[in-house]
Amino acid sequence: MPSPWWKNSRGELFVIAQFIVFGLLALAPRTLPGLPEWSSSFKTVSTFAGGLLLLSGTALAAAGSLKLGRNLTPLITPKTNAVLQENGAYALVRHPIYAGILQMAFGWGLWIHGWLTLGYALLLFIIFDRKSRREEEYLRKTFTGYASYSRRVKRLIPFIY
Repeated sequence: MPSPWWKNSRGELFVIAQFIVFGLLALAPRTLPGLPEWSSSFKTVSTFAGGLLLLSGTALAAAGSLKLGRNLTPLITPKTNAVLQENGAYALVRHPIYAGILQMAFGWGLWIHGWLTLGYALLLFIIFDRKSRREEEYLRKTFTGYASYSRRVKRLIPFIY
């Protein structure tokens, strides 16, 4: 019998935390009184950059999801009989779904010109970074080639981190 969800043995609390932040991104205030307004030239650049991040993040997360297929799970423990993915989106970054969602979150903050929204995106980055580190403990135990793969491919930001 699996342990209760509140013990977080399969990363249940990470899933709850990420959905809370998804709610903040969608529904919470975008900025606070007193924070500086975005200049019109910065608004133009950030809208364009935000749109690019929204599109590229959607593509990356979708590619990662499709590549995993039936092995997709919101939890940090791999499913039984899962196969290590190293090509496609997984050749760009070890966690393309997290990376794509992060691109979308930061893209959304830039698109709507929201200082707080960018802060929520940063909070989501912290959650996904911690979640991916815990997940990788299981992946190293499950897949003999994971250590080599993790030396070749970055964790969350393609070619950087």
